[in-house]
Amino acid sequence: MTWQLRRAFPADIDSIMHIETSVFDTDAWSKDTMMGELSSEMCWYVVAFRPETPDSIEAYAGLHAPHGSATADIQTIAVAPESRRGGLGRAIVRTLINEAVKRGATEVFLEVRADNPGAENLYRSLGFQQIAMRKGYYQPGNVDALVMRLTPARRKPAFTATDNHSSHAQHEARGEASVGGELSSEAEES
Repeated sequence: MTWQLRRAFPADIDSIMHIETSVFDTDAWSKDTMMGELSSEMCWYVVAFRPETPDSIEAYAGLHAPHGSATADIQTIAVAPESRRGGLGRAIVRTLINEAVKRGATEVFLEVRADNPGAENLYRSLGFQQIAMRKGYYQPGNVDALVMRLTPARRKPAFTATDNHSSHAQHEARGEASVGGELSSEAEES
């Protein structure tokens, strides 16, 4: 399957809340909380859709990463059930990691429900490691949260070029990060 990602905006709130309430039935965020996230300069949210149906959002995710901060937190990620198992979640997490690195983060954190081994395995495959457990974090339901951390590796310069003055100019990798041994690409903002 092919999806496109773009920056999420407050106008996407109804589509995001539709997914939020269907995926997180007992612990969904309120519309006001989500709107606050979408409106915050410290947050960066993306939505995913199929190119042929750009008005039909199938997933969203958010990152709390103030510019210049050494840490970033993946706040939430949700993929509609009919869009799972096609690599969309992985692509979205990589996109969030890239944005975190672009904003200056050297560590990316997240919490995942202890009763969600599929998500936990995805995060581990991307290089996240469990560093703690928060007992009873998810309410209602009293489900523990696994706290995970990734230290993204900055990509080395792609090549060295020589200009007319015999000096060497290193070309930076524009904030792209190596995740799980593979290069991740940045999502287009629109």
